[in-house]
Amino acid sequence: MNTRSAASTPDDVQFATLPAHDARAALTIEYKWVCADRTDAPIALFLHEGLGSVSMWRDWPQQLCARLGMRGLVYSRPGYGQSTPRPHDEKWPVDFMSHQARHVLPALLDALAIDYEERRRMWLIGHSDGGSIALLYASAFPRLLRGAVVIAPHVFVEDISVRSIAQAKLAYEQTDLRSKLSRYHADVDSAFYGWNDIWLNPSFKTWNAVEALTAIDCPLLAVQAEDDHYGTMAQIEAIGQAVSGARLCRLPEGGHSPHRDAAEALNDAVAAFVGHLDR
Repeated sequence: MNTRSAASTPDDVQFATLPAHDARAALTIEYKWVCADRTDAPIALFLHEGLGSVSMWRDWPQQLCARLGMRGLVYSRPGYGQSTPRPHDEKWPVDFMSHQARHVLPALLDALAIDYEERRRMWLIGHSDGGSIALLYASAFPRLLRGAVVIAPHVFVEDISVRSIAQAKLAYEQTDLRSKLSRYHADVDSAFYGWNDIWLNPSFKTWNAVEALTAIDCPLLAVQAEDDHYGTMAQIEAIGQAVSGARLCRLPEGGHSPHRDAAEALNDAVAAFVGHLDR
C-alpha cells in the first residue's frame, strides 16, 4: 500500500531537484536552513533516522546550531517527508545507505551550490540510519568534511535491532502509529515500508560497514545511550576500533533518540567535542 497523506510542511522549507542518475528518475528533495543568517559559519548538515524527516527533527537542529555557532541544513531523504516518495513497487537494496552517502547527498550539495571550501568546513550530524550514512560519506569523501557526530548509528545488524523493527511493523499495522507518522510524511507508507522492509529482509542481516570506516580521516564523535532498544554499545565500540582517534560517548539514558530524550546531555557532549577541536 502506498497512500499519500496530508502531512504538514514546516515553515521555511524549500525544494531542490536532483538530476536523474544511473537510470533513476530525477528527485525532488525537501530541505530547510536553520540559523541561516550565519552565512560565513560552517554548515552542520543533519541526517535523519530511518523514519525521520525535516519536520521530525522539530527544533533540535536550531538548538544545536545556536550552541555551536553554525548554520544548519536539514533535509528529507527520498521516500521521506515532502521529498519524492519511494515507488510502491521499489524495494531498497542492501547497499541503500551507501547509495545515499555516495550519490544522493553529494548531488544535493551540488544542487545547493555548496562549494569545495564549504564542504571542507562542513559537519555531519547523523542519527540512526542517518548516522550510518554520515559514516559512509566520511569514508567516501575523507577530505570533504570537517568532522562528524553520529548518534545511535548502525555499522552492522544486531538481533536487538531486527526485533525492535519487527515490533514497529506490528505497531504500524495494528495501532495508531501510522496516523502519527502521517503528520511528518506526504506518503507515510513509502517512508515506513522502505525502511522496515529492508531491515527485515534476511539478506540484510549480513550488511556490515565496519571495514569501510577505516578510510575515515576526520574528527568523529560516536554517541550511544545505554537504554537504546535499537542497538547496543557494540556499535560505537566497533567504530572506535575501526576509526583512529574516534571519540566515544556513552549516555546513561536517552533511548534511541537522545536528541529528543536527553538533549541537554547530548548537546553538552557535542559542544565539548567541537569546542575542543576549535581551541
